[in-house]
Amino acid sequence: MWFKYRAVSKTGQPIEGVYEAESSNDVVAMLKDKKYYPVSVEEKKVNENRNISFSKKISKKDMGVFCRQFYTMFNSGISIVKCLDILSIQTENKKLRLGLNSVCENVQEGLSISEAMKKEEKIFPSLLINMVEAGEVSGNLDTIMERMASHYEKENKIENKIKNAFIYPAILSIVTIGVVIFLIVVVMPTFIGMFESNGALLPLPTRILLSISNSIKNFWYLYILIIGLVVGSLNAYKKTVSGKLFFDGLKIRLPIIKDFNIKVITSRFARTLSTLMFSGIPLIQSLDVVEKVLENSVISDKFEIVKENIKKGIPLSQTIDDTNIFSPMVVSMIKVGEESGSIDEILDKTADFYDEEVETSLQRMTTMLEPLLIVFMALIVGFIVIAMAMPMFDMVNTIKM
Repeated sequence: MWFKYRAVSKTGQPIEGVYEAESSNDVVAMLKDKKYYPVSVEEKKVNENRNISFSKKISKKDMGVFCRQFYTMFNSGISIVKCLDILSIQTENKKLRLGLNSVCENVQEGLSISEAMKKEEKIFPSLLINMVEAGEVSGNLDTIMERMASHYEKENKIENKIKNAFIYPAILSIVTIGVVIFLIVVVMPTFIGMFESNGALLPLPTRILLSISNSIKNFWYLYILIIGLVVGSLNAYKKTVSGKLFFDGLKIRLPIIKDFNIKVITSRFARTLSTLMFSGIPLIQSLDVVEKVLENSVISDKFEIVKENIKKGIPLSQTIDDTNIFSPMVVSMIKVGEESGSIDEILDKTADFYDEEVETSLQRMTTMLEPLLIVFMALIVGFIVIAMAMPMFDMVNTIKM
């Protein structure tokens, strides 16, 4: 059981905290051993919904707001525990709020923030944990949190641009599917029924669409079941090692999306590595974190080779060049940073450059995608209209003859 206690030290300083024990007497004994005077000890109720796996996902925006607010309060002279306590109350995201509450309790028990965050590693990303640990060691935790706030704000900006760019294609695709289903299931059977009642022989395209229409009307549940099985199977396959390699490989090989994804990966690689090296975290440890941030199993395998080569004494620029992932410009920038001793600054500028490139590439990709979707929609709808009109043309020709 967990108990929340209040006590007073010999100097009269109030002390609060949480302690795990079998009974309140054990907590009182612990306080007396530390020469504290117990004021109150009460059992702390465990949060009913401590299982937070189904709660709202923690976004880059949530992390950016947390880091920015923590920096503002901590830089103003508020203690770490008080900062965490305030944030655990006012944070809107339930999952993050519970995580901050746990971190606050562990810090009160004597753990450092990074150690407390490691206990909640499913909530706090490894990048933030490593940066906080570096800030604690160097004594510039406020600077680190400000830099992390900027990092997550830029990441959130990129994610929002990607989501906004695909809103129109997504709506267009949904409208296309809706129109096609309406024409096939509702309009076509009614229209074709007039010709069938006259005993007219329907053309092959019309008969094919009519068969599809009847199958959808009569066996719609099978279509839903098949689609569900296909989607479920693909999701299950994506979670396997071979599935991750396959789909992650497609992201950096398919012609239309390859250029865009490579630029997003380059931007995240440069910004994350810059942030870590700025804090004095060793290169190998930094690459471990970068590998997780990029979230691509194909590139993760290449980064394992990069780390092995660096351990052998090969420069980062050379081993990054051997991966054949990043452009010659990135390799050259890293080489300049190695020679000048300012690799963190160089990488930060590289990340800013590729942020602009990501936006340009995104606009180019959506500009190409939208006409393709419109043409595809026109072809499908046009085929349906022609299939519906063909019996009418045949009937007109029969009358003329």
